Amino acid sequence: MKKSNLIGLAAPQIGIPFQIFVIHFPHPSHYFSKEEIILKGMEHVENQVWINPELKVLDHQKVTFNESCASFKGYSADVPRYKRVLLTGINENGEKKTLDAKEWTARIVQHEMDHLNGVMYSDRMVLKSLCCTGWHTINQFQGFVELRYEN
Repeated sequence: MKKSNLIGLAAPQIGIPFQIFVIHFPHPSHYFSKEEIILKGMEHVENQVWINPELKVLDHQKVTFNESCASFKGYSADVPRYKRVLLTGINENGEKKTLDAKEWTARIVQHEMDHLNGVMYSDRMVLKSLCCTGWHTINQFQGFVELRYEN
């Protein structure tokens, strides 16, 4: 997860048929503007392991923001998600835990829960919003980019 700079990873994404996911969201001020942090309700989330999680919607209002995914690399799209959810499950030590997730954290949780249910963000996206994220990098460097594979 760290090597690929991910904020979440579900067991099914790496071929493990378990109801487990891990999330971590770094301090947003290192990567995003103050305006974007406020707009999207971003907050730091420590490393968290969720085993056999269950999700309950607490706020049925949906907000739409752009998402991407390691399973669908190189693309992003706008995805509507519930604004607030309650996550219950077990941590890596076998202890019960809950998380009242709001805004951006709720989005991360819903994205990973979808993976556990065989759903990709492309199943929920606003169809006309799908875009290739690689073009941003290519344009940013005026076509001078290096494609390489690292183990």
